[in-house]
Amino acid sequence: MPYERKVIDIQEIRRQQAICAEIFDRVTADGRRPLAMVDTYGCQQNEADSEKLRGYLAEMGYSFTQDEFQADVIVVNTCAVREHAEMRVLGNVGALNHTKKNKPDQIIAVCGCMVQQEHMAQKIKMSYPVVDLVFGPHELWRFPELLQRVMTRGKRVFATEKDNGAVAEGIPQRRDGSVKAWLSIMYGCNNFCTYCVVPYVRGRERSRRPEDVVAEARELVAAGYKDITLLGQNVNSYGKDLDSGVDFADLIRMVNDIPGDFLIRFMTSHPKDATEKLFKTMAECEKCAHHIHLPVQAGSDRVLKAMNRSYSRAKYLEEVALARQYMPDLVLTTDIIVGFPGETEEDFAETLSLCEEVRFDAMFTFIYSKRVGTPAASMPDPYTRADKQRHFDQLMEVANRISGEKHREYEGRTLRVLVDGETGKPAYNLSSRTNGGRLVHLKGDPALVGQFVDVTITASNTWALYGELAEKQ
Repeated sequence: MPYERKVIDIQEIRRQQAICAEIFDRVTADGRRPLAMVDTYGCQQNEADSEKLRGYLAEMGYSFTQDEFQADVIVVNTCAVREHAEMRVLGNVGALNHTKKNKPDQIIAVCGCMVQQEHMAQKIKMSYPVVDLVFGPHELWRFPELLQRVMTRGKRVFATEKDNGAVAEGIPQRRDGSVKAWLSIMYGCNNFCTYCVVPYVRGRERSRRPEDVVAEARELVAAGYKDITLLGQNVNSYGKDLDSGVDFADLIRMVNDIPGDFLIRFMTSHPKDATEKLFKTMAECEKCAHHIHLPVQAGSDRVLKAMNRSYSRAKYLEEVALARQYMPDLVLTTDIIVGFPGETEEDFAETLSLCEEVRFDAMFTFIYSKRVGTPAASMPDPYTRADKQRHFDQLMEVANRISGEKHREYEGRTLRVLVDGETGKPAYNLSSRTNGGRLVHLKGDPALVGQFVDVTITASNTWALYGELAEKQ
């Protein structure tokens, strides 16, 4: 049965903002501006969600702190992709017992993907009484209403009902920084890779209307943002649930047409939906970065099929070759899972050989993490953690060697980079990124932050490039 796209009426968002005003009057009645802390785990989409949480909190009258002992409201925005992230969250939430003893009226909320899982919501309900409010990603749009309920009733609130999700426009945002911005273009995922919990916690794919995306992009450019990342669990599927006739490549062209000097990036692409049209568009749009994050996950067809990835090794290699044909300077990064249930020595050897053949600029590598409720969680897995760690270490050696070799190829070249921040280190006090997203450390005036400059690369290592400002001709 096809999923029916759901949109939250703008009047509902305005009602939430009216509640923000009510909370503002309540929490500032004594003339003091209360403090809030938003602690974020996980992916860029979680970062974008936290910007909305901070947007609501700012309208409620809160200023912000990173000191949990000073905060009147703490919101922990969680990730469910790997067990390690969940354990970190639970450990840190447990430690908030100390802050609440010090500040009994403190409100602690836990939201995001982790608590959308029924067993994790139940765990928090039974074992973490310090938590006052729990809500999943689908309820973020009504955060003010949920927080007000805690404030007025003095009882714990849990809002984690199963839902396919909706699109909500008009939520206020408070962004981190002034150079780089996240811009969500869609939510959810339809792919159901057998190891992944995301479709169960984020819901079905639903795209924002292209005119809404472009309008937000215009606002970002007007505000001076220079590095705009289009976000989705699978951006290549953008528009399939709309009747607009606009696909992801078309959307890139629409954003590219906005006047101004800025870069367009995007995360994340699924190989099954990466098309020649996308690669051609990236090559033709002068503002689109020549970088694509294309998670392969494994180099073995047998493992890819067990993962339900819907492409073969050969298909992936064909896409890489085609993308590089259109963009010879393409920076290609990927994700790889080591130790998927039943992965053999032969399967892993195929992953290593694929990495040697493709020569990724960077690889984000993970040991398989069992996720409750996913098909892979019940697959037989005769291999030990020690076997998987050995494979992981081998893969890291290959990844680091190739990255170091590719970085050395930059030495002596002059590149245009965007200076995006300060490092706090005197030798190289500024950080920047190339068009392809490679990190470049350099020395210069902090006033350069937010500007494009030319840098001559003088040195490199596995993780970064080092350079100096190029002399003006």
